[in-house]
Parts: sequence; structure tokens; C-alpha cells
Amino acid sequence: MIRSFIRYLRGYVKIRAEGFSPERFLNICSSHQILIWGLRPVPKGYEMYMSVRDFRRLKPIAKKTRTKIVLDGRYGFPFFLFRYRKRRVFFIGAFLCVALLKAYSLFIWDIHFEGNDRWPDETLSEYLRSEGVSPLMLKSAVDCPGIVKSIRKEYNDIVWVSASVDGSRLKIQIKENEDVLLGEDAEVSEKKTPTDLIASSDGVITSIVTRSGVPQVHVGDRVEKGDILVLGRVDVADDSGEVTGYQYQRSDADIFADTTLEYRDEMSLTYEEKVYDGKKKYEPYIRLGKFTISVGSISNKYEHSEILSKERQLKAGENFYLPVSLGIKTARSYALEEKTYSQDRTRELLSRNFRRFCDDLAEKGIHIRENDVKIHLYADSAVASGTLFLNERITEEADTEILTIERKETDESVGTDD
Repeated sequence: MIRSFIRYLRGYVKIRAEGFSPERFLNICSSHQILIWGLRPVPKGYEMYMSVRDFRRLKPIAKKTRTKIVLDGRYGFPFFLFRYRKRRVFFIGAFLCVALLKAYSLFIWDIHFEGNDRWPDETLSEYLRSEGVSPLMLKSAVDCPGIVKSIRKEYNDIVWVSASVDGSRLKIQIKENEDVLLGEDAEVSEKKTPTDLIASSDGVITSIVTRSGVPQVHVGDRVEKGDILVLGRVDVADDSGEVTGYQYQRSDADIFADTTLEYRDEMSLTYEEKVYDGKKKYEPYIRLGKFTISVGSISNKYEHSEILSKERQLKAGENFYLPVSLGIKTARSYALEEKTYSQDRTRELLSRNFRRFCDDLAEKGIHIRENDVKIHLYADSAVASGTLFLNERITEEADTEILTIERKETDESVGTDD
């Protein structure tokens, strides 16, 4: 590829060697280190390619071997310039294009984030914009170490950041902390705040594992929503058993209980379906930064329509983005037709909704022990209803009540003298 490009820049020719002994001509060319490629036999001789510089050395060799040299083609950049030497507008346009590309290469046109799950691109872009980092800024003004330090300082749950400039793109790679508790301040705050664990719903306790705090229930106990399950206050007693003070801590326990959940999903048997009639309208547009130039309009073309948009930002290579985006909006016309679900289709839809609901519970760690959900069909609607019997974690935090002990002082002013 590189060799072909160099040949194109220097220019090369295609020739045909004819005569009594063209093989001798080829041998002498080889001994004079004249590079030949694309050699192939033709009637009465051979065709081949060689550079312009080597072509100029052929005259004495052709005379010595009595070979006739026929020039069949000229290729390369020098011949291109000579062929279009009178088309000044073309060369001026090419020069301006190169100059614009050079000017565009001095700016950042795109900011790309990788590795961010908790913080969306829009949030991070807005923060960087407040720090003066945004598209259309000069690449020379991009302070990658400063960007890294700023993001780490603003977002405590981001543990690693890398910023680099690739072409006209600012690439920011992020590693987020997967722990729930983040930062030393949060840990200190949680240690200082005593909490109880209370029941988040009614149920029967099936298992309890306490790591801190004083458990108030046992396996088999029935609890109601709001009951204290683990107390974050520990009594401190003296030798006589009298409470002299309290110690407070943050309660931590895994408590599971059998609970029930009422399920209901109702749907209408009639619905409106989109029927497309094949009519379409298009609105091409060009976006230059914040400005948009459209050709035509698709607004209010149809009574019912849906609009689809496709947009692609132009780039040269993988990371050299340009401040120009090409897009097109498509309006598809449709009519609304009222239809009715069949009984089988109704059962299928309600069953699918129920399976999704069960899957959501399973993702939350809730085990479904049993269910009696049934589907009931009526004239205009259908209902899936029943009770789910679950086993789930039922703890939620609540502030611990802070108690004070009233100390009684002995009155020594009353007495008798002997």
C-alpha cells in the first residue's frame, strides 16, 4: 500500500516493448537495476510498468537491443496536475478543503465517555461544560490531568478516570465504585447514626441473622408493618441489674418472612392498531453546531403519523470528528383501526405481564412460594387477579429512640444528732 502510494506521487508509465529480442531488453534492464512490475506477455512483446525516472533511461538500452518502446499510459500525481493544470477553481477548492481540515483538527468536536453506568453521558457532559470543557474548544486548551482531577473530586463513587485526546475527540474512560457505601464521610456518618430495623410489611419470620443490634423477634413470630425487629439501643446495667446507661449502634441483620401480595392486572378487550398506508414524507437536514438547515418540512402533513429520525456526524478516520451532521426525518402516515383481542390472545397477554412481574420480583431477591392468580374474562375487559405467597427480606431502617436516665441524688441535709 505504501509502495503504491509512493509510486503514485512520483508518477509511473505503462510501456510495451516490441522487437527481435525483448527478453534481452528485460535482462539489460535488470542489470541496470531498472525496476519493472506488472510484466505480462502480449503479441510481439511484453507490457510492463516502470517509474518515470527509469523510463528516461531506456533510450540507450532500446537502441542497443533494437527494441521498439511504445508508451501506452501515464499515471500518477504529476500527470494528474498536468492534465488539470488549467482548472484553477478545482485546485483552489482542494487547497481550501485541506486548510479547513487543518483548522478543524485544532478543535474538539466530540466528547466520548466509556465505563459510566451510574452517571449518564448527559450528566457528565453538563458538569464538564460548567468546568469549561465542551465541544468547539481548542485542543491546546484541553487539560487532561485537570479534567481527571476535577471528575474525581466531584464524584466520590468514581475511583479511576483517564482523559485523552484522539483526533478531534476527547475520550474519557471511567471506573465506578461498585460498593454501596462510598466515601469516608458516609462511613463516619453511618457509624454515628444509631438505627433500628423495622418490618416493612406484615408476615411470619422464617429466618434471622443478626450482625449488630438487639433482636426483638424470633423465628415463627408474626409481625406487623412498623414493628421493631432489631433494636439499635443496648442497655448497660450495673451489678445489681439496674440500667445505668445505653449504648447505641447501627443495626444490621438479614431477616426473612413469609408475606402475601395482592396482584391485579386489568386490560380492555378493544384496542387501536396502527395501519400504515405507505405514505411517507422526508425532511433532510444538515446540522452545523447548534444551527440546523432543513429542506422542506414534515409538520402537519398527516392526521396520524410517527416521525423517525436518523443522524450521523461526519468524521475523517476513526476519531477525527467534524462539526457537521447529516440527518433525515421520516413521517409515516397511518390510520387507527379499532380491533378486539381474542380470548386466547387476551390470556397470552395477561400471562406475559404476570411472568414479567414475577421476574421483577425474582431480580429483587423475592422468592414466590405459591400463587393463586387466575384470569377472568368479561364482556369488555379481562382481569388477572389473585394472591402471591412470598418469602422476602422485610427490614427497613428507622432512627433509634434516644433515652436518658434520670439520676436521683441522696438528700444528706436531713439527719439527727446523737
